Amino acid sequence: MISPQRLPASLTPLEVARDALLNGLEPVAPVELPLAEALGVVAADMPPLRALPRRDIAASDGFAFRARDLVGASSYAPLPLTTSLVWVEAGDAMPEGCDCVLDADAVDRSSPIVQVLAEAIPGQSVRRAGGDIGEGSPAVAAGRLVSPRDLLIARAAGLMKLRVRRPRLRIVNVPGGTLTADLIAEGARAAGSEVSRMEAVARDAASIAQALDAGACDLLLTIGGGGVGRTDAAVAALAQRGEVIAHGIALQPGRTTAVGRIGKTPVIALPGAPDQACAAWWTLALPVLDRLSGCRPRETLTLPLARKVASSVGIAEIVLLEQNRGMWVPLATGELSLETISRAEAFLVVPGGSEGFAANAPVDAYMLRE
Repeated sequence: MISPQRLPASLTPLEVARDALLNGLEPVAPVELPLAEALGVVAADMPPLRALPRRDIAASDGFAFRARDLVGASSYAPLPLTTSLVWVEAGDAMPEGCDCVLDADAVDRSSPIVQVLAEAIPGQSVRRAGGDIGEGSPAVAAGRLVSPRDLLIARAAGLMKLRVRRPRLRIVNVPGGTLTADLIAEGARAAGSEVSRMEAVARDAASIAQALDAGACDLLLTIGGGGVGRTDAAVAALAQRGEVIAHGIALQPGRTTAVGRIGKTPVIALPGAPDQACAAWWTLALPVLDRLSGCRPRETLTLPLARKVASSVGIAEIVLLEQNRGMWVPLATGELSLETISRAEAFLVVPGGSEGFAANAPVDAYMLRE
């Protein structure tokens, strides 16, 4: 009979496991991708853009003038023109010396002497040079996920490609964890990764080890098979192919998570249960992906707690939250249902050295929705 695995008597603190994964890790090299493929990927440094428009252009159809030549003009005191009218269409370059555009109904052409019936200010109905894109600005700020609005700027500037950092994430699914593997793969793509997947043919260590190809990825995840049951062999497979840094993380949910390396590639063995995998994904895998992609630090939203959150000392606990009337309302702590995972707007990590937070205490939560 095969004996079940046992977690170590003392679990590895979450911060220690995360620091071990991040140690020596550098952002991946930038690549150039067509605009459509760059959507949702983390931007790298890019050459500065030229100003757009290159010179002042008309923002609407009308007559081009110099504003100071129209001082005092009104319907009660029409200003006779001594120069020729110049008509411009929206998008036309402004004629030399002109700095405003008047609507057609502000010019009386019913008599031989053309008269102006309104004043104007410099820049009226004019889009200034650099008004859409400032000289020297980036197409996308480095470290930020490329959005549809960023693609608007890139296309307006005439760019065909963008420089991005797209880490390669490989997911090895141990039979039985397909639901969780789908969830993690979709989350990884949303974080700007290139995802490949492979299914281990069985739950034994040899089958799982055969699928652990770290040479084709920047981060390797296994889904399932990392617990303490007789058929949980993912950690043994990792030990065969590389190094197990820690098995058993002081994280609730997610205690059976393991971390290690194969060569220089970080490896995280996520539990097969969705709630446990999410906890380890948010606290361990996402920081690794952010380092690999050069992503800016994730922002938190600070709000007071609507009610007390209690936690066990010695283990970091995940709290799912939603906003209500300017406060964070706890939905679940430690044990997370699929419904609360779907409903949550943010998550809070209660540190292992804390007993929790009092009601009305301000806390920093990481957003799960934009």
